[in-house]
Amino acid sequence: MAKKLFNTKIGLALGGGAAKGIAHVGVLKALEDQKVSIRYIAGTSVGAIIASLYAFNVSVDDIGGLAKRLTMSKVTSFKLSKTGFFTTASLRDLIVEYIGEVNIEDAKIPLAIVATDIRNGEEIILRKGSVADAVSASAAIPGIYIPVEIDNRSLVDGGLVQNVPIEALQAMGAGVTIASHLNSASQYSEISHVLDVMRNAFEIAVSHHTQDQLKDADVIISMDVSEFSLRDNTDRYDELFAIGYDTAAQQLNKLVWYKKGNVLLYPWRAAKEIAPFKVPEALKRASNKQD
Repeated sequence: MAKKLFNTKIGLALGGGAAKGIAHVGVLKALEDQKVSIRYIAGTSVGAIIASLYAFNVSVDDIGGLAKRLTMSKVTSFKLSKTGFFTTASLRDLIVEYIGEVNIEDAKIPLAIVATDIRNGEEIILRKGSVADAVSASAAIPGIYIPVEIDNRSLVDGGLVQNVPIEALQAMGAGVTIASHLNSASQYSEISHVLDVMRNAFEIAVSHHTQDQLKDADVIISMDVSEFSLRDNTDRYDELFAIGYDTAAQQLNKLVWYKKGNVLLYPWRAAKEIAPFKVPEALKRASNKQD
């Protein structure tokens, strides 16, 4: 139990949000500037793209370079079939261009990528096998993209089951979890294309369970990026990067107690683990000041 209570290994979860994912790059930069060491990383959809690059030691600047190429035309290939209109083959090629044909288990930072089995609705946390295939599956919006076949499963966007993959981090062993969440607003992107309609519908469908999942995060970097496009923000890269950076910088003060080992919080966490009684309000208030 002591190992669990005093586990300060930090895990970062990067959520889905299509082309708005540029903001995650700003979050990574803020974490590096404040010397926050990420020990585990997990991603869903666009979060899986960025998490996989970072896990293989691609620099934030180079990740930004890729993010500037994340347009609909760059990451999709038209292929009409009974199960979708596009393939993620172009996205797969982009991942291979940056990190090669590598496997998840070989990542420098332990990596998890979340997808959904469209046949049975099961959450699939990918911890081994091809990174490029896993990322392609995690980003395959159902109804738009053809599912990706991995181990005899038809996999699609992980946002259906875990849009900000906190649970995946906890399963890997993270004691402290940071959630980078791209869809904090109650409104959604302006629609100018049928794909915007379909993506907004997808986001609406996953928003409620995402809020429940975020309750398990220790630090939430929640950004309102509703005014940005789901398909192409390359001309607004600096704006999205700044939103990610500034929001992360504001929230990272909540990690002070992890860095300094605040003596009040550990008894509080221990009490919650072992005591059947209510945690004293004075101790709870003292801990909350650190949050």
